[in-house]
Amino acid sequence: MTDHDPKSTFETPKLKRDVEEIASIVIDVAFQLHRDLGPGLLESVYEVLMAKILTERGLKVERQKLVKIIYQGIEIDEGFRLDLLIDEVLIIELKSVETIHPVHPKQLLTYLRLMNLHLGLLINFGAPLLKDGLERVVNNHKNFASSRLRIHQKENGGHEEK
Repeated sequence: MTDHDPKSTFETPKLKRDVEEIASIVIDVAFQLHRDLGPGLLESVYEVLMAKILTERGLKVERQKLVKIIYQGIEIDEGFRLDLLIDEVLIIELKSVETIHPVHPKQLLTYLRLMNLHLGLLINFGAPLLKDGLERVVNNHKNFASSRLRIHQKENGGHEEK
């Protein structure tokens, strides 16, 4: 009888989805929620529902994910929490406000930089039409779909708004 090494057990690898494919699924779910429930519910309601539906669609969803900051060797792990992290590659920041303020996409860009990720979606369920409350925020992401609203980090470390 031989010892069985659990590490050697063959597992079928989960198919890795492209970040754009994941973003498309998230946007589809957001549109369905906004259409069915309308604007104006608490942000936490949209967050719970999105997390459940996205999980049912086979995506890994982490809610209220801690964002660590490391500065000059000092690690702070109590500064920021992002709303949803999808498949470890896409950050979703949810709002349920009348108007998105300039600080909201900047906050999402900061999360992307701190986590070294490329794409985030800012989704405002408070907008009368969800398309008006949807914003892509990009951090050094080369393969992004066409969008009229995005913040894209330049090579020199700054960012430009489009």
